[in-house]
Amino acid sequence: MLRLDAVKAGYGDSTILWDLSLEVGANEAVALLGRNGMGKTTTLRTILGLTTRRGGRISFKGTDLGGLRTFEIARRGIGYAPEGRRLFATLSIEENLRIPFASKHPDRRRWRAQRDRAFALFPPLGERRRQSAGSLSGGEQQMLAIARAMIGGDDLLLLDEPTEGLAPGVVSSIVAALNTLKREGISVLLVEQNVQTALAVADRAYVLEKGRATLSATTAQLAQDRSLLQRHLGVDRTR
Repeated sequence: MLRLDAVKAGYGDSTILWDLSLEVGANEAVALLGRNGMGKTTTLRTILGLTTRRGGRISFKGTDLGGLRTFEIARRGIGYAPEGRRLFATLSIEENLRIPFASKHPDRRRWRAQRDRAFALFPPLGERRRQSAGSLSGGEQQMLAIARAMIGGDDLLLLDEPTEGLAPGVVSSIVAALNTLKREGISVLLVEQNVQTALAVADRAYVLEKGRATLSATTAQLAQDRSLLQRHLGVDRTR
């Protein structure tokens, strides 16, 4: 579904990603783990063309994304929920969801099905569909950010810290929703600081250190081998 080969990227005079290679298969969830500042968010931004790629190749469904602008990349079936959510606060839930649909789908008859699918995934959004995004709780805003990404991305979701700062009950709802999407055939690449959450969603994980993937393992391996997490992340597997 998605493949990065020896990708280099950065900002200004600084290089953040150094020969980064990874892949996400169809119907697969992959987590990017690592300490702060190791290039996880930059990886997502580079895939979408928001950060300049300085070398290597990124392909999506076999097509090289080089030279494409961000909106052209997104229209190929990639949805993005950035850290901080970036919702349109004064617009309603339904209006926030309609924006990526309207920019991508010329057939307006599909809108109701797409909207109802989002509300089935996150029922609180359906109950408040006319409420402004800025008036929602943090958990509801994150649900909306993920639902908006889902409507924009038919094949792959890029999620940056989808459970950061949320109550345990909300985290459980989001984990369940992501697993549902995976069963429905949507691939997921998520940045996640909470290792336990990552293990509950992802099939595989990469650990990034200074812009390089220093470990690739299944989440089953990470869950069973405590030393891997301690050695590469400095955390206990139960955290």
